[in-house]
Amino acid sequence: MEDFLIQNQDFLAQNLLYLLLAILLIVTAFKAVRIVPQSEKFVIERFGRLHSVLGPGINLIVPFLDRLAHRISILERQLPTLGQDAITLDNVLVQVETSVFYRIIEPEKTVYRIRDVDAAISTTVAGIVRSEIGKMELDQVQSNRASLTETIKQSVFAVVDDWGIEVTRAELLDVNLDQATRAAMLQQLNAERARRATVTEAEGRKRSVELAADADLYAAEQAAKARRVTADAEAYATRVVAVAIAENGVEAVQYNIALKQVETLNTLGASNGSQTILVPANALEAFGDAFKMLKGRG
Repeated sequence: MEDFLIQNQDFLAQNLLYLLLAILLIVTAFKAVRIVPQSEKFVIERFGRLHSVLGPGINLIVPFLDRLAHRISILERQLPTLGQDAITLDNVLVQVETSVFYRIIEPEKTVYRIRDVDAAISTTVAGIVRSEIGKMELDQVQSNRASLTETIKQSVFAVVDDWGIEVTRAELLDVNLDQATRAAMLQQLNAERARRATVTEAEGRKRSVELAADADLYAAEQAAKARRVTADAEAYATRVVAVAIAENGVEAVQYNIALKQVETLNTLGASNGSQTILVPANALEAFGDAFKMLKGRG
């Protein structure tokens, strides 16, 4: 009986040993295999020091020597909207709102060089925004927001590179002014509008005067041209008469005078007034002479 009990005890002890070995193997295998999700990276330490960084997929480590120290998400993160005061180059106090997006690309730097990543980035962005806005006047801040955003992004990227972080976006959301500054700017804007209206009205009056002067000048030029044409015509007629006198002598003069008298009588006869015309006695002789000359020329 005692031998049977001793054999059973040995059998139970042996089975228990096998069971413990099986459990140990299962635990060892479980600890040796690490399955890393696509959106994470694992930081592995050995004896308290950085040993490796595991990427997505199945990874093997040395159980009981290596341990999982940090699970780091590599997804893009957005910091809460940051608001801070800044003073422009022309001494205007503005309230700036910024938004920063980043992701961790080197976890071994992030976990061993910085404790609070979000707070560190927020402080860095606030300092850079104040510094950059302090180099610009208010009008430049409003009009060059895109270039200012790019400058802030590059400056933040240069600072956080040692932390294993990539800044994907840095947006300047809004630039707000206090009430007193808004009122002053509104007054300035109204004054500028009034000035532009006055300038436009003055330019309109100036243009009107210029157009009127151009019209008067054009009219004077046309009148001068008309007088020049009339003078040329009279000069031509005078030359014709002079040539006729030079060729025909006194007869040409008498013919011209008689022709003018006939034209004058025709004009008087065609008028709407009295049809009674008094003709001097010597006018008949002039008519006769003119008819003789006409016949002679015919």
